[in-house]
Amino acid sequence: MRVTVLGGGVIGLSTAWYAARAGHAVELVDRGSPHGGSWVAGGMLAPITEAWPGDEDVLALGVESLELWPEFARSLGVELSPAGTLAVAVDRADVEVLGQLCAYLGRMGRSASRLTGRELRALEPGLGQVRSGLSVPGDVAVDNRALLRALREACAADGVVFAAEPAAEPDVTVIAAGAWSRDLHPLLRDVIRPVKGEILRLSARPGALPPPRHTIRAHVSGRPVYLVPREGGFVLGATQYEAGFDGDATVGGVRDLLRDAEVVWPGIAEYAIAEVAAGFRAGSPDNAPVIKWLEPGVLAATGHHRNGLLLAPVTARRVLALLREGGNSR
Repeated sequence: MRVTVLGGGVIGLSTAWYAARAGHAVELVDRGSPHGGSWVAGGMLAPITEAWPGDEDVLALGVESLELWPEFARSLGVELSPAGTLAVAVDRADVEVLGQLCAYLGRMGRSASRLTGRELRALEPGLGQVRSGLSVPGDVAVDNRALLRALREACAADGVVFAAEPAAEPDVTVIAAGAWSRDLHPLLRDVIRPVKGEILRLSARPGALPPPRHTIRAHVSGRPVYLVPREGGFVLGATQYEAGFDGDATVGGVRDLLRDAEVVWPGIAEYAIAEVAAGFRAGSPDNAPVIKWLEPGVLAATGHHRNGLLLAPVTARRVLALLREGGNSR
């Protein structure tokens, strides 16, 4: 079939690549945006740490996708960071939140080990005065921008045609444009919404403590903050607002991130700010992605919220199955 994929983020690229490898003629239409959720992302592949009561379907889908990631990464020549996640709490209320998460994970049969503040600092000496935390060994991380580059190269190698506007009439259109998907079909208008997030990229200056080995996810006075290691620094995020398509990174958002991160990792004060950016996640009413036929010839693969990178391989595989279903019904 002739397949046009609308959207050049991780979901669109992964879908285009899988479809091309399956023998379809694929065109990927990407107008580009500096605020795309895949570009402005931390790179955490963390279904366990992201889990919360009521999101069981999202957890199950995330775990399914995480199992696909080692082969997905190998095929693309992308490295995964296997150190795992440390979820840490600073005050008593934050300790209670982590306790709820730990109890929930136990009920779901998932692994997470309770650690004292001293045990956490033995693993990551750069941590501040955290009270306690969880070790979540199954979570991994990926350099999101290296992943996007690798996916574009893989798509090109397998014959995907890139365009700014559709050049031909397809048999199937796949809407995978993240938060912008809401404007591409009437059935998505009231389902998909932009969820703004701000993120910082920090680089170590001479004499600064090295970045953590683990991904650090923290609650500081109820506010979430994460530090994801990168070569020579780390990614710091992420605020979350219902602010429409407001692409400005605000002083208040950046201030909150830096303030909270310094509580968790005091050595951050010696780092340089390499980048400040705001991006848009594709929110959905139940935090689960929309992967289905909208009408004959039109598929949706959007609404991944915080889990676009994590869910890329399982989404691409499900879209490919829907394409086969559609082809068999023709």
